[in-house]
Amino acid sequence: MKQPEETVGRRSRRRAGADVSHAVFDRTPSYRHLRNPFTPMKVFSDDQVAAIHEAALVILETQGMKVLSADARARYKNAGAEVEEATQTVRIPRELVSACLAGAPRDITLHSVDPDRHVPLSNSCVAFAVTSGPPNIMDTAGGRRAGTFEDFSNLMKLCQRFEVIHVLGGATEPQDIAVHIRHLEVTRAQLMLTDKIPFIFSRGHEQVADNFELIRLAHGVSREEFRSRPYTYTIINTNSPLQLDIPMADGIIDFAAAGQVLIITPFTLAGAMAPVTIAGALTLAHAEFLAGLTLAQIVKSGAPIVYGSFTSNVDMKSGSPAFGTPEYVKAAFGAGQLARFLGLPWRSSNATASNIPDAQAAYESQMSLWGALFGGCNFILHAAGWLESGLTTSYEKFILDIEMLQMFAEVFQPVGAAPSDLALEAVAEVGAGGHFFGCAHTMERYRSAFYAPLVSDWRNAGSWAEDGAKTATERASGIWRTELQRYVAPARDPAIVEALNAYVVRRTAEGGAPPVT
Repeated sequence: MKQPEETVGRRSRRRAGADVSHAVFDRTPSYRHLRNPFTPMKVFSDDQVAAIHEAALVILETQGMKVLSADARARYKNAGAEVEEATQTVRIPRELVSACLAGAPRDITLHSVDPDRHVPLSNSCVAFAVTSGPPNIMDTAGGRRAGTFEDFSNLMKLCQRFEVIHVLGGATEPQDIAVHIRHLEVTRAQLMLTDKIPFIFSRGHEQVADNFELIRLAHGVSREEFRSRPYTYTIINTNSPLQLDIPMADGIIDFAAAGQVLIITPFTLAGAMAPVTIAGALTLAHAEFLAGLTLAQIVKSGAPIVYGSFTSNVDMKSGSPAFGTPEYVKAAFGAGQLARFLGLPWRSSNATASNIPDAQAAYESQMSLWGALFGGCNFILHAAGWLESGLTTSYEKFILDIEMLQMFAEVFQPVGAAPSDLALEAVAEVGAGGHFFGCAHTMERYRSAFYAPLVSDWRNAGSWAEDGAKTATERASGIWRTELQRYVAPARDPAIVEALNAYVVRRTAEGGAPPVT
């Protein structure tokens, strides 16, 4: 580093940023395993949380759930629930719910092909998953359009490039692949392009079985070994209010029987599919979650369950979903309290209603992440890329979200307070009226002292303008394209690659498997 250029008295004063333009900064923190050191925020007292749980039990006992799957209704009935076939209503006694809660594991770890990429979901651990399921894709050059397999593959490559993404998801629907074989291509792409935890949609027994087999082949384990620990996960959404459809019920049965992770997530919008109050919406969601958990534990005691929450509000003028709102944050804090009341890992989301990656998208996502992470969440779905209330995945939003996720990961890092951190010698060296740019303490640490941004531009206005005056979204556009060029596929055993390809070819020739609706 050059000597400072300006002096005040006998001490030098360097202009900020003037002398480090060619320095090599070597700060490379690991974001692979994150823990949240902060005490979760609360919006309810302990008595109020217990009252919400009690109200949810009353709902299940008196009103019950409408369960469209005859198989699921039979399983509930055999376990002691009251089933009314004429209305497909299942009323679940609290004793059955309590027994099933007792059987659910409190510690869950998702297992990757690379053991260093295993993802624990318990205690203070935090995992980030890419957005999942939007039918559309967007970038600044191509605009909004239907998702393709190339887009899905690109997003998997970007997930592999950034360590702060730990778990995969259905990043965008590749609508250029027929639905009866789409699941085969999507799962193979996850397994070939990354070494992170894959995601499976629950779209019928046959599709799930195909995906389980592909993941089993990728791990090179027997069917018995596959069922002995979690390798993948699915999202189960109830049809609020108080309904469980056939694909979701089938998914609970399949994943529970196979010992794979079920993230049971009622999608409740206060004022629309749920009561207008936050407490009322959370009570309904809690009841629906307990109904799903009960079915899973009936199928297999010990099936791994994550408490999923996705409660927000609607715009009461238009009826449109709203995300990243104050109500969303408070609902997240409350859902976290309910998950901890049950002793289960908790899933939340990074969501926005914005249609483009603009300021609204940024501040709504920031609010969503604050609600989730400072509410004590273990698993963030839609952590990167979500736009338009979940209808679109954006390449630029993916990069902007990565910046936010990395910044939260940095917030989680411990703050040192050792004698060297207190810097008494540096204060003595600089004295009154000086600066710390060139002192020994700074020189020893400057390359790794602070977070180095991915997107943010901290230069002055003149330097920024000379470089094209790019907005954050424009910079993000260049970053995702560069990262795709830098992508390197993880090493794969040729025998496993051959097995995966052979399975996809065979099942495609057999006609694949249509989704169940």
